[in-house]
Amino acid sequence: MRQFQFEYKSKLSFTREIVKLDKWCKTRICTNVVFNIYSETPDKGVLMDISTVLETIMPYALFMGCSSNGNIVDGALSDNPIAITCTVFEYPTTRIKMLQYDFRTDTQKNVAEMLKNEIAEMGGVKAVEMLLTIRGMSLSAFCDSLADLPKEIQVYGGGAFNMDINSNVACVFTNEKGLSATSIAFLLIAGEDFHIKTSYVTGWKPLGRDLHITKAKGSLLCELDGKPAYDTYYKYLNIKNDENFFYNTLEFPFLYRHNGIDILRAPTASRPDGSLVMTSDMEENVTARIAYGDPWTILDSVDEECSDIKKFCPEIIHIYSCAARRTFWGNHEASNETLPFHQIAPVSGFYTSGEFLRTNGFLNQHNVTLVIGAMREGNASEEKGREEDYQQEKLSGKISMVSRLATFIGAATAELEAANEQLEIIAKSDGLTKLYNRSEIQRRIEKQLEDKKLPFTLIMLDIDNFKHINDTYGHKEGDNVIIALSEMLKQTADILVPKGSAGRWGGEEFMLLLPDKTADQAFETAEKIRNDFAAIKFEKAENVTVSVGVTAAIDGEAPDTLYNRVDGALYEAKQTGKNKTILR
Repeated sequence: MRQFQFEYKSKLSFTREIVKLDKWCKTRICTNVVFNIYSETPDKGVLMDISTVLETIMPYALFMGCSSNGNIVDGALSDNPIAITCTVFEYPTTRIKMLQYDFRTDTQKNVAEMLKNEIAEMGGVKAVEMLLTIRGMSLSAFCDSLADLPKEIQVYGGGAFNMDINSNVACVFTNEKGLSATSIAFLLIAGEDFHIKTSYVTGWKPLGRDLHITKAKGSLLCELDGKPAYDTYYKYLNIKNDENFFYNTLEFPFLYRHNGIDILRAPTASRPDGSLVMTSDMEENVTARIAYGDPWTILDSVDEECSDIKKFCPEIIHIYSCAARRTFWGNHEASNETLPFHQIAPVSGFYTSGEFLRTNGFLNQHNVTLVIGAMREGNASEEKGREEDYQQEKLSGKISMVSRLATFIGAATAELEAANEQLEIIAKSDGLTKLYNRSEIQRRIEKQLEDKKLPFTLIMLDIDNFKHINDTYGHKEGDNVIIALSEMLKQTADILVPKGSAGRWGGEEFMLLLPDKTADQAFETAEKIRNDFAAIKFEKAENVTVSVGVTAAIDGEAPDTLYNRVDGALYEAKQTGKNKTILR
């Protein structure tokens, strides 16, 4: 596998280069030739000139391309608006196929099905490289539809863009169907001697506490923790809702867990109602955290990935990097994170409106991410890739102030969350028994009533002659009796009834909430508790009994009515001899 890279300057100079390349290919074993063309402007005239040259001089070659936010040539951001890469496959077992489809919201699922059919028909497919127009379109349906592809197939690529990040004008083209503003192109690569390794780098790290996404509609993030999503940026980072919002939030996208991996989502704008327009869809009822970008942290992540890719011994590397990363670094430093890969093997690519990579069987749409496709033909060996060894930059001792502050904030946040969690437990628990306190068990009972989660039953227990135990054997023995009953109730709630809740109602009185249990079932449970407890022999008090009341909730009744009924059943048990269970 060989790669040739060109920066397009004129039709004449490009023609000369292609003539030389054609002669080179014809004097060697070349089984397939593919061109990737990336242009910062969707200039149809220039792109047609390039297409004409290729189709005339190398009609046996395939080509695909798109508009971009910048091009990567020889591992660095190119100054030239058009970059062209030629990949020459040399093994006869390698097979390729080019596809192009109209791609809109209503065609996504159909495109996914057609792609899967082509993959199945071709057989042995290992890689699917794709370019697509996506601005303003949710890609969830397309990504989800590819979940049933064989897990070994790598899918990766990038979204077409424009040098003007505020423009929706973009295009994709191939020699199959030409240029289109609503299109997706695929390159399918198969063969037993073809090998690919895909991966991604973010380098952005989580900062601060978890935020709960309480309301989202596709790519519109409406609420975090029940408040307008924009409030988070203003409260914690003092980022104003003005014309600089996009640039100021580039360093602070959201990081959240999706399909088992960390995904970055960047806001592109804040609306008057405080909702945020995101670069792609976000889910409700999941947690997210603000992430921070720091040059040293990012380069450290790049170095780690380079070390891993070096072991694969690639011959070429394709990189799809988010336009937000270019903006973050600036034109003069954008190459800092791509050049290290070029030390391993020739690197080409472009800056995208979204990056795509299949991981663990799921095709994910990434943002603010660098996606890598490293390829080779034949077995891994030191002869593959570049002759010189990859030189990893030494970052030891060069930890930035931002990274140090983020580490401090992360540690402080973790300690605060742990403290708050402990305080929450304390606020809900009874100190002696560790069961729920009265206010918490009441809250749970009343929530069951409010949500109409019927059937459910209550068991109310009272330790018989408890004052006598305290007066005769002391409060320590009384505490032992209370703790023993509490442990039995907790065990019942956790094991016999997994959704149950046990609480201390007050003094020697206890309440057990049993969801999904009828009155008869609760009566059996109460009798078991009563008999098992009576069998316990305490050190001083010896055998102690309990009286029990049982009742089932009735749809629509008030909480006080329910409490009075179960309390009445318990009172009857006490008044008619104790050590018994009464059902009402």
